[in-house]
Amino acid sequence: MRRRTPPPPSPLPQRDGVDAVRLKLPTGEVCATVRDHLVARLAAGADLIDDMFAAGGIVDATGRPVSADSAYVPGMFVWFHRELPDEERVPFPIDVMYRDDHVVVADKPHFLATTPRGSHVAETALARLRRDLGVPALGAAHRLDRLTAGLVLFVVRPEERGAYQALFRDKRVTKVYEAVAPYDPALELPRTVRSRILKERGVPAAREVEGETNAVSTVELLEHRGELARYRLTPRTGQTHQLRVHMSTLGVPILGDPLYPVVTDPVAAGDFRRPLQLLAQVLEFTDPVTGREHRFVSPRVLQSWSSYDAWAA
Repeated sequence: MRRRTPPPPSPLPQRDGVDAVRLKLPTGEVCATVRDHLVARLAAGADLIDDMFAAGGIVDATGRPVSADSAYVPGMFVWFHRELPDEERVPFPIDVMYRDDHVVVADKPHFLATTPRGSHVAETALARLRRDLGVPALGAAHRLDRLTAGLVLFVVRPEERGAYQALFRDKRVTKVYEAVAPYDPALELPRTVRSRILKERGVPAAREVEGETNAVSTVELLEHRGELARYRLTPRTGQTHQLRVHMSTLGVPILGDPLYPVVTDPVAAGDFRRPLQLLAQVLEFTDPVTGREHRFVSPRVLQSWSSYDAWAA
């Protein structure tokens, strides 16, 4: 098998813990200049792109500014810094549970995205940790939903990231979640839920469809109190929103879920009330580089269980 040639390193430093954007000019495209391609490809608009060219903000692999009239060369890489969106600061800390020369295990709060995406860029767990720990090369081995709190594994050395990502790809990581949801005395638990989940780009909610199973979750009842219950959720696969979909399918959607069973209107920026009551509580794996056995447990307690009135206020 022919190995892919890795892209050259970024000639631009990070800003606020956020990498510069790297674009490769595709083959088979007919464009006269680099500017023509960027105007067609990016949503920023021609005026902003022209300003970036004029300021020398678009560079090649050597770090030299690319001019607006530079000829289009298929396979060429260019880098630039995106305009950071105005982001509301998530007013909760991210706690470092463990750190060595290879990994960082962090306990992220609700509402904080794991990695830059969409309108969440500098205000993400990855960017915060890069800034706070002074580790600009830090990368995420996996992701948690922005609304889910709990344990996330980050990798210190880029050349080792593939080994840690393979742990998740090959299902060699034990992940256990806790959730608070309605109590249904008629629901027989424990049980394993199996279905096929489809998540379409641009559609907020995933959905279950006919076909081969690609999502498997074990659901256990830990305790119940009145109309609420605390559940242990163990995903055997890693589909987007898998636990949220499966709990909704069982008729006990997780408290605070804005997508399941019904998509609700987005809350205003800065509204951090009623967080999704889902916690990535346990992360267990054998380090593929050091061979150490690791087991981490988040000390967080879901607010609706400790004080429902405070969560619902």
